[in-house]
Amino acid sequence: MSFQKQYDEIYRIARTIFEHPELGYKEFHTTNLVQEFIKSVHPEAELELFSTTGVKTSLGKGKSLNIAFIAELDAVYAPSHWQADPKTGAAHNCGHYTQVAIALALYKHYVETKNYEALDYTLTFIFIPAEEYLDLTYRDQLLQEGTISYYGGKPEAMKLGVFDDIDIGMCVHAIGGEFEKRTIEINCDLAGFLYKHYTFIGKATHAGFDPFSAKNAYSMSTLFNVALGLSRQQMKDSEKVRINPIVMESDMSTNVIPNRIKVGTDLRTLSTDYMKEAAKLLDAAANGSAIALQGEVEVKTQMGYLPFHQNHDLNEFVREAFEQNEEISDIWDGNTISAAGDIGDLSFMIPCIQIGHSGFSGTIHGDDFKDVDPEFLFDIFPQFLTQVLEKMNGRIDRTKLYRRSFEQYEQLLQSIVATE
Repeated sequence: MSFQKQYDEIYRIARTIFEHPELGYKEFHTTNLVQEFIKSVHPEAELELFSTTGVKTSLGKGKSLNIAFIAELDAVYAPSHWQADPKTGAAHNCGHYTQVAIALALYKHYVETKNYEALDYTLTFIFIPAEEYLDLTYRDQLLQEGTISYYGGKPEAMKLGVFDDIDIGMCVHAIGGEFEKRTIEINCDLAGFLYKHYTFIGKATHAGFDPFSAKNAYSMSTLFNVALGLSRQQMKDSEKVRINPIVMESDMSTNVIPNRIKVGTDLRTLSTDYMKEAAKLLDAAANGSAIALQGEVEVKTQMGYLPFHQNHDLNEFVREAFEQNEEISDIWDGNTISAAGDIGDLSFMIPCIQIGHSGFSGTIHGDDFKDVDPEFLFDIFPQFLTQVLEKMNGRIDRTKLYRRSFEQYEQLLQSIVATE
């Protein structure tokens, strides 16, 4: 079946999702659309629901290998985006809406052609919530209620066992910026990140009458920012370290020396080992800044996502398909960027790839982001993905696959958070 034949239907679904953006663990309209589409295409389909809005379904069950095509349901909080929801501030300037539409295009193709029957692996489709690490107040509430255990949708699904029968994870993702040629990207590694929270504690006094006996918490935080700036010289360029300290809470007023300032920053690195090392450097800068001005500092570490190291062996199938494809002109290979995603967490447990694709203009997560080449996104690119999946058929070296347990994953997270 030609993807051109179903193009109009898939395009309408993409537009509907784009016009109804939803934040993580709140993607109720989107997941209902997904479920209705799957049932309309394949009434006998078995759906596994998880994590409030997640959906999982498989074609060709019972085979010894299982490859998951994973699509992310959620939007970003971007109230100034031109297609933002005026009530929630959600906007699909991440491109996730195209992932969902592409996954549905693939699903319909395989059901109607029955081509999945010729594959030597089960093909599982997983529509997963909450990839974006945001709206944390709401997610804190879900954590307190016991509804979830992790902010990110993939770690939560990992905990629930959604990936227990999956051997390989395959994702796609938008590449930001405009391209003269239709382009894909392979082997692009992502940074991991954590959050550091430093509460500087001093002593408040009247700023005019008695500043002499005060201990200025704001001055400690200022000294901390200076120390971070100077410490950048000690941080490895190869790790693409990123930090962005901001004042999160304060009790400042003009006539009282502040005695409590909370500073928060993310910390991004390309490896978990260096993440631990850089976290110690930040902690030392915070402690030294507090001590220098006779104050104290409380340190809290909050884990974000693990770095994502793509599986190069699996990406060779993508390269082969590209070399035989006449409609996609260019390929990027081997970049590393400081953006992050919870695909990094999943890749700790099983081998994963994420294929980048053009078709957009503007900046990822920016106010100007939009798709500009829907024919590529919903016709040519899904067809290309079937070629990749065909290349994998019967050719995956299972001795090179790996599986780590969720317990090992939790142990790794604890080793990172325990740096303080």
